[in-house]
Amino acid sequence: MGEKGGKRESSLIALSLSSTTTTTTIPMIPMPYKGVDLFVLDVWNENGNLSGGKGYLGTGFSRYSTATALEEEPIKPAVQVEHTQLLIGGKFVDALSGKTFPTLDPRTGEVIAHVAEGHSEDVDRAVAAARKAFDQGPWPKMTAYERQRILLRAADLLEKHNDELAALETWDNGKPYEQSAQIEIPMLVRLFRYYAGWADKIHGMTVPADGQYHVQTLHEPIGVAGQIIPWNFPLLMFAWKVGPALACGNTIVLKTAEQTPLSALYAAKLFHEAGLPEGVLNVVSGFGPTAGAALASHMDVDKLAFTGSTDTGKVVLELAARSNLKPVTLELGGKSPFIVCEDADVDQAVELAHFALFFNQGQCCCAGSRTYVHEHVYDEFVEKAKARALKRIVGDPFKSGIEQGPQIDSEQFEKILKYIRSGVQSGATLETGGDRLGSKGFYVQPTVFSNVEDGMLIAKEEIFGPVQSILKFKDLDEVIERANNTRYGLAAGVFTKNIDTANTLTRALRVGTVWVNCFDTFDAAIPFGGYKMSGQGREKGEYSLKNYLQVKAVRYV
Repeated sequence: MGEKGGKRESSLIALSLSSTTTTTTIPMIPMPYKGVDLFVLDVWNENGNLSGGKGYLGTGFSRYSTATALEEEPIKPAVQVEHTQLLIGGKFVDALSGKTFPTLDPRTGEVIAHVAEGHSEDVDRAVAAARKAFDQGPWPKMTAYERQRILLRAADLLEKHNDELAALETWDNGKPYEQSAQIEIPMLVRLFRYYAGWADKIHGMTVPADGQYHVQTLHEPIGVAGQIIPWNFPLLMFAWKVGPALACGNTIVLKTAEQTPLSALYAAKLFHEAGLPEGVLNVVSGFGPTAGAALASHMDVDKLAFTGSTDTGKVVLELAARSNLKPVTLELGGKSPFIVCEDADVDQAVELAHFALFFNQGQCCCAGSRTYVHEHVYDEFVEKAKARALKRIVGDPFKSGIEQGPQIDSEQFEKILKYIRSGVQSGATLETGGDRLGSKGFYVQPTVFSNVEDGMLIAKEEIFGPVQSILKFKDLDEVIERANNTRYGLAAGVFTKNIDTANTLTRALRVGTVWVNCFDTFDAAIPFGGYKMSGQGREKGEYSLKNYLQVKAVRYV
């Protein structure tokens, strides 16, 4: 998120702003985690080069010191965990195996609660409940106006319970509470009100045809929808999938991410309080290889929607094809270019590029993770990007004014630090950051690399963390070719004052969304999805309804 107004509290993070232009030896201390050496860049030599590698420290390199604030006792969330069971057929039930798994607080790595671990037999129960609700229940048969009223009541309840939902989301995920409470839960409410508005506006057409025929098309609900949501935006992804499916009259089996199962269970309970019939919305918590695979390959699921990594998306698509050839919507990974043109206001560009990358701890599929900057403003941009990263306030996400909380879990934490190590070893210049923050939890320093080349892993692969890679370009033709030279095509950002430049780039970039002089601006009515290996199909807006409808042609003599 962008800077808040007023003075930043220096107590939240102790910054080491001292810099030097003389040659010096700076130790990079390994930070062990669960016995793994996460950062093994030991010593920088007298020329600023990594011993045994090609990495460079930037001139005037600045590092965070250990943040003492992170060693304090974490704030206790003002919410109770009420629901940890599976939601099947309108009732909270244990997994048939009796197994549970822990969901962890990313601030400490400690257990928040033990949640029911669904397996294939539980998915079978949930699908059976959804099938019964679709074939025999009132939901697809009731008037669209009645469905609309239930969705609107559910949106009202979500709004009423804003604070509880936000607290669960932050506790389970690690994102700043202010982001959850002031941005994401209001967006959640807006999305369901938007789809409630669509419920009574879905209809077919009367079609002119040759001969003595009356022809019409019917738009009918597709049936039982299987939905698998990710951990980075649990409630928003819940809305992106559940909203259009319910508006069209479908029933649902939704699998939550194993890292963040709590908020969706709470939200689903509110839907039943709003009058949603039993079996229409079922929620199964569990792991991908078990519950997720069972849902993707289930023969009685009529449609599948998945948000997650590209590699997992391939597996989901294969499982769907090998079972009953169910249609699949995929919203997958990205490596989005953020292009800063020669005419840019550098200060504004730095702030927007910072937001594009670091928002949500960098855990965004559409993050502007390849920052291309024109050579004429490159050096100024790098210095100001480094300064902005050093100002970023990292700490307990329940504290006011925090911009960045911890990463989701130890696996993601370790992955990010390994990518940082790769960036240094491949020859990029580490300007700031590059290490963990504090001694507990999964906090990573805001990190900035300059002199990044397209072939480096940090420029090619999805890091999903607070690591900004800044690349230099000479002209539009060059940056278009380089920006498109990726397997991904989810989004892009363009920063320019020239409308011709903006139009040239928006037409040339092979991505599903282009933000011009803005980034991460979402609206319920605007479709979102990717080109190439960033997915197939679109979510949100009118386009998303097509994912959950069948078209039937009827011809009368």
